Amino acid sequence: MNIAIIGGGAAGFFAAIHVKTNFPEAEVTIFEKTSKVLAKVKISGGGRCNVTNAAETIEELLQAYPRGKRVLKSAFYHFNNRDMIKWLHKRNVETIVQDDKCVFPKSQQSQSIIDCFLAETKQLDIHIRLNHVVLALEQSNNDKIKLSFKEGSEVFNKVIVTTGGSPKRKGLLWLEKLGHTIEEPVPSLFTFNMPNEKVTSLMGVVVQNVQVKIQGTKFTASGPLLITHWGMSGPAILILSAFGARELFHRNYLFPIQVNWIYMFDFNNVKTELIAIQKTHPKKQMQKLKPFGLPNRLWLYLLEKLQISPEKKWIEIGNKTINKIVNILTNDTYDVNGKTTFKEEFVTCGGISLKSINAKNLQSKAIKNLYFAGEVLDVDGITGGFNFQAAWSTGFVAAKLLD
Repeated sequence: MNIAIIGGGAAGFFAAIHVKTNFPEAEVTIFEKTSKVLAKVKISGGGRCNVTNAAETIEELLQAYPRGKRVLKSAFYHFNNRDMIKWLHKRNVETIVQDDKCVFPKSQQSQSIIDCFLAETKQLDIHIRLNHVVLALEQSNNDKIKLSFKEGSEVFNKVIVTTGGSPKRKGLLWLEKLGHTIEEPVPSLFTFNMPNEKVTSLMGVVVQNVQVKIQGTKFTASGPLLITHWGMSGPAILILSAFGARELFHRNYLFPIQVNWIYMFDFNNVKTELIAIQKTHPKKQMQKLKPFGLPNRLWLYLLEKLQISPEKKWIEIGNKTINKIVNILTNDTYDVNGKTTFKEEFVTCGGISLKSINAKNLQSKAIKNLYFAGEVLDVDGITGGFNFQAAWSTGFVAAKLLD
């Protein structure tokens, strides 16, 4: 049996390794269009490789995926995050779990993962052919698949496409022409630009347990928020960008957001807490007693935004001013105008529609013996190791090559 893997990234290598494991007699070849393999693995997590997430249950894992839950639920029962950690440990790649449940190799080097994969492919005698661009794919005789390259054409019994996310639809046209439905690719996991907001003067400030909402929609996210020199970033923003990816694309990245700076506190008790501060420390200047553990720079900024003198004493403000403070703490608003890619880790919402594949084995409904794995599918997760886990799990399932 002759099997081709198109794409030398995370899903491609993992699929190839498991195809060869499942079918030792098969000849397995990875075709990579560039001169380097596992490029995204190399740069992920700032070069440390956030290889998966330590979510405790499959249900918890699934909550991290704005798209693709149906396919992933099935895939995770075959191979999930715990399986991936065990797989690495068996190959002497120890891992560590951070407080935020992100899992990294103990070496803190993505090269540990790359070396592991390259060693596996060498041991299993998997062929890797660089600078090989697939120009065409077509069904051949006996349900085999013919791949055409600049160097010529070859026929395979099975093919797995693991080409990753395509920023533009044109990158998926060759698959669309075969009869697959394409969900329009749009960016996911990005930060918010706020060129007209003074909040950017607080660059470097991190606020824990913030809730952010896209005004006029159901999209909300919570978690830490980082203020940058261009706008806002951090987990809360990245999660919101992932779940709202398509909506924000249609809005041309022009939209207002509402920020609850003290989301961890009960809204109904916010005013009570402020009144208690006023009674307990009436002569304290407002700048010297910040409520709810807010960063000092943020508290001073909010006072300025409300046109409240920071030298004013707590006893000197009335009920109307307290209401204004409650409102800005729980319902502050900002205008977003544009986006910025999160580091080098470009993630795409969109790709091969899940309606075009068999959810159980990831085989194409249009071309027999053609399978898909990884981000080429309309599957994507939030930051935290979830996108790699989707690659491992779908690569594992596609490698079963079941008809």
